[in-house]
Amino acid sequence: MPSQEEVLEALKQVRFPGLSRDIVSFGFIHDLRVEDGNVIFTVRFQTENPAVGQQIARDAEAAVRALPGVNNVHVSLDIGARQQSAAPTGQGGILPGVKYKIAVASGKGGVGKSTVSTNLALALRTLGYAVGLLDADIYGPSQQMMLGIEGRPQIDESDEKIMPMENHGIKTMSLGLITDPDTPVIWRGPMVMKALDQFLTDVKWGELDFMIIDLPPGTGDAQLTMTQKVPLTGAVVVTTPQDVALIDARKGLAMFRKVNVPVIGIVENMSYFICRHCGEREEIFGHGGGRKTAEMLGVPFLGEVPLDPKVVVGGDSGEPIVIAAPESAAAEAFRDLARSVVKQIENGTIGHTHDHDHDHHHDHAHAH
Repeated sequence: MPSQEEVLEALKQVRFPGLSRDIVSFGFIHDLRVEDGNVIFTVRFQTENPAVGQQIARDAEAAVRALPGVNNVHVSLDIGARQQSAAPTGQGGILPGVKYKIAVASGKGGVGKSTVSTNLALALRTLGYAVGLLDADIYGPSQQMMLGIEGRPQIDESDEKIMPMENHGIKTMSLGLITDPDTPVIWRGPMVMKALDQFLTDVKWGELDFMIIDLPPGTGDAQLTMTQKVPLTGAVVVTTPQDVALIDARKGLAMFRKVNVPVIGIVENMSYFICRHCGEREEIFGHGGGRKTAEMLGVPFLGEVPLDPKVVVGGDSGEPIVIAAPESAAAEAFRDLARSVVKQIENGTIGHTHDHDHDHHHDHAHAH
């Protein structure tokens, strides 16, 4: 008959769908008992997606059944969706005043994901939408710098909610606004959850058409936390033309598919270079990788953003390129990206998620 330790060891083979971590290290296993060849335990966690729970329960049962000496396995599944999330978007719940919540993600770092998040938010703003930008990149929060925001968020005395910071017409919150930039902060498990929870529930975002959520690069706990906590409308995956980056983009797509978040599409950043002397378009890293990957994986291709030194300068100076050089090819590419995202959502071509069924036909935002 297996010991409790052996059962837990077997359960460590069961991963959360799309992630490398197992259900034991996530702390999902409770009330484990082993009696005369019968193994009884509960799998408990919060999710908006019952299919994920059922898959984990099936995998957990199969892993334990394979142990010698096990006659019966009884798995109880307890996936209490958070109370707030049961309410439709318009009445309470997470970010109740926000119509569309878009995650911007990448399979790895260094592809310009935060630059894309900021400029997409600003491009949506120039199209007349009310936009918020949530910087959930725990390890390298950069939005306050990119948007040129200084100081600390204020608290509204009347309800003790945090007021988001604002610049260029974008409401924003970033861990960079509440931590000392000179102190390296390694946020771990509960700390991450707590900070992100506060940004989602204790910040007065008000009524917004779009919330752009800049996720940390990669496909780990923080991404899982956000995809579980927020009823996302969809995700934009950022890649660069090199094939190695495209492999990482596939990981990002796989993660969102596993947690049932629709992928709005792939955007290829640093796609080509326009020579400032002759105006010629140089395909430094090869051409068309993003489009090919999108076609291969059956997701929309949202466009190519050129490599332009002004993009970097704008990000460092707090004047992103959509604001600093609106006539540039890169700014136009970001506006095209914004239009593509709006089109994908308004056409209803991305999956109807959770509580978004009632507001897919988005009446165009009045200019603010």
